[in-house]
Amino acid sequence: QVQLVESGGGLVQPGGSLRLSCAASGSILRSSAMGWYRQVPGKERELVARVSSVGSTDYPDSVKGRFTISRDTAKNMVYLQMTSLKPEDTAVYYCNYRDILSNSWGQGTQVTVSS
Repeated sequence: QVQLVESGGGLVQPGGSLRLSCAASGSILRSSAMGWYRQVPGKERELVARVSSVGSTDYPDSVKGRFTISRDTAKNMVYLQMTSLKPEDTAVYYCNYRDILSNSWGQGTQVTVSS
């Protein structure tokens, strides 16, 4: 079982930046992937960014070039640097951990982009 705790959400103006952090604890495998997803009411949770066990990253077109995911395997942390934020980025952001045995989610952190 892996536990995830997100932090760093908040209110930011359009065009601003925000950095989310996710601390993982528990039975973490080296061959695991971690990622960030987001969800707004009435819509399905969608992928924002993910990083594999070997460091390869994946982003949807909606955030490519604006968001950057990074992972510190020594500290069991994953980060999401968000720049040039838009109102449509407003959502609850969830950290995700996935390995061959488990799929875990954090409790989510709210990001609101508004003037």
